[in-house]
Amino acid sequence: MNVPELIKIGKVENVRMLDRYSNKHSIGSLYLTVTHLVFMDSNGKKQIWVLNTHIASIEKQPLTTAGSPLHIKCKHFLTMTFIINKERDCHDIYLTLSKLSSPVRTEDLYCFSRSNKDISSKYDGWSSFDIQREFQRQGLPNAEWVLSYINSSYELCDTYPRYLYVPASCTNNILVGSAKFRSKGRLPVLTYIHSNKAAICRCSQPLSGFNARCFEDEQMLYHILRTNPNGKFMYVVDTRPRINAMANRAAGKGYENENFYDNIKFRFFGIENIHVMRASLSKLIELQRTTSMSAFLNGLENSGWLKHIRSILETGWFIAKAVSSGITVVVHCSDGWDRTAQVCSIAALLLDPFYRTIQGFQALIEKDWLAFGHKFSDRCGHVINDPKELAPIFTQFIDATYQLLRQYPYMFQFNEAFLLTLHDHVHSCKHGTFVGNNEKERQLLQLSEKTDSLWTDIAKNINEYINPVYACNRFKEECNKVLEPKLSPQNIELWRGLYFRFENGIHARETSEDFLLTLHDHTSSLEDHVKLLIKRVNTLSQLTESITAKKKSDEPKYKYDNKFSDDTISEKIIEKSMEEEDKAKTKALINQIETELKSVALDWKSSNKVKECLCSLRFDAFNKKNRCWSCGNVYCTRCMSEFRSSLPGHLSQRTVPTCISCSQSSPLSLT
Repeated sequence: MNVPELIKIGKVENVRMLDRYSNKHSIGSLYLTVTHLVFMDSNGKKQIWVLNTHIASIEKQPLTTAGSPLHIKCKHFLTMTFIINKERDCHDIYLTLSKLSSPVRTEDLYCFSRSNKDISSKYDGWSSFDIQREFQRQGLPNAEWVLSYINSSYELCDTYPRYLYVPASCTNNILVGSAKFRSKGRLPVLTYIHSNKAAICRCSQPLSGFNARCFEDEQMLYHILRTNPNGKFMYVVDTRPRINAMANRAAGKGYENENFYDNIKFRFFGIENIHVMRASLSKLIELQRTTSMSAFLNGLENSGWLKHIRSILETGWFIAKAVSSGITVVVHCSDGWDRTAQVCSIAALLLDPFYRTIQGFQALIEKDWLAFGHKFSDRCGHVINDPKELAPIFTQFIDATYQLLRQYPYMFQFNEAFLLTLHDHVHSCKHGTFVGNNEKERQLLQLSEKTDSLWTDIAKNINEYINPVYACNRFKEECNKVLEPKLSPQNIELWRGLYFRFENGIHARETSEDFLLTLHDHTSSLEDHVKLLIKRVNTLSQLTESITAKKKSDEPKYKYDNKFSDDTISEKIIEKSMEEEDKAKTKALINQIETELKSVALDWKSSNKVKECLCSLRFDAFNKKNRCWSCGNVYCTRCMSEFRSSLPGHLSQRTVPTCISCSQSSPLSLT
């Protein structure tokens, strides 16, 4: 696809952007580029950049006397309405954005055109996770669980990872037979094992119909039960409402018959299907237009969104509680890649403090979502596809994680900004990390060779995602406990920072989390600076002591008359040379200390009262505030250096955010 040829019109002037809360509408120019839709007001103080891949829908509304309205909804919940003077211009923009926002081929996505791999980079996101390494961390393989290579070519199940952990006592015939009896071949395999040997296994629904059975599948579950020496029974959790599972029996699918499987206890949970969830989110986002309190509360209840989030947390808690009690759980929904991924991830998050770190949460996503085949491209609409396949499954998981973060803020190493970044970039397609529907597809697309990894960018900006109140570095025993989610209705919050973050006037200029993070970063910078100064003072002290000791050693114990000695002049020349050398060393060290002192800001300007950048760009939901660690001032993104720099005044020499001016003047710059 020749993308530039799709742009029918590159710029439209005198465009009005509506503000639904007031009559202060913005007037400016609308720009269409290969990658972005850009709105810039006439005085340049307001800029809105929207990735074309973030656009979910474009609607041409009926012509009015003011012009032709164009309503745009985005996947990260920004909604905009533009009034364009000429109907022809509006139509051209509509056609252009419709094509740019939904490419036909995966290879036309943004990530394939922006790859800029830095060979010298110390951190490669593509190699940061290995599913084998994650299972080794859990203590596998062991006497009960072994690594199977039966799916190494994706022949058994093309939506599973190539390496699977299965019971050691299982034969290949049992694995093949079980896969044939499960929807999409997704047989029960291990995803998490607890230290008490209870496990979480995941699969899809059996092809049981009304009375069909499979000996190999029954044996498969029996062998899973036997891997837990302390377990007399195990749970089989079907995340669907009972009525949905029963309806699937008419199509030859369904659920396990307890009469055919030994020592299992079957439980249904009422998490709705993708179509209900899609409609629920749509109703929730419609509340952005609501200005009436009663209409908002009624609309929130009618959307059912918070009820769905609670259902996911409730199911995850049941699984976690069972496993922590020593009972193995097998989990499935219909095909085992949506609701199953949600609840297995939440259960692991509740059980294992490793998954509550930044690195651990990335590993959890790589394992339970990417490796086990959540259909990111279909569910997020990366390319033109059946709209019935769209669903906010990953959004719900991120929301459920946010609920836990709010309830236990000191238990998570990451903050809200980390979750928002993950959610946005699942849809942005700036990176290849979430492109494709399964591991096999990603390998065929050669994403690790052709695109950038999101984990690389997160590692570069890691300080932005650190939770300043994370306490597990100091209170490990407390943090190793299983988290119990608070499921009362009062404890499930509407996540304003995600669904309503672009609504001007409803957010604090600086949240408590932002203030704490700034305080944490400033303290960290000063501590690093003090460590270097202590080192420099010690060096200067040693140099002074060395010079003093040298002078004392040069003084003769007895005074001789050297008036007529031939060596007197040469000795004086050498002595003077050594003194000059010592002075030069001292001066160089003092100059170095002066440079280091100037490179680190001791005072950071308060961001609470800063309304616009020095370049006059106004800060709002579209243009976030950034801190320069060198001068301490607040800047917009475009005034910050693209590459982080090491400050001479920091002992660690880590790379930190700096503005363009400080970055150019710094003797140390890293790309």
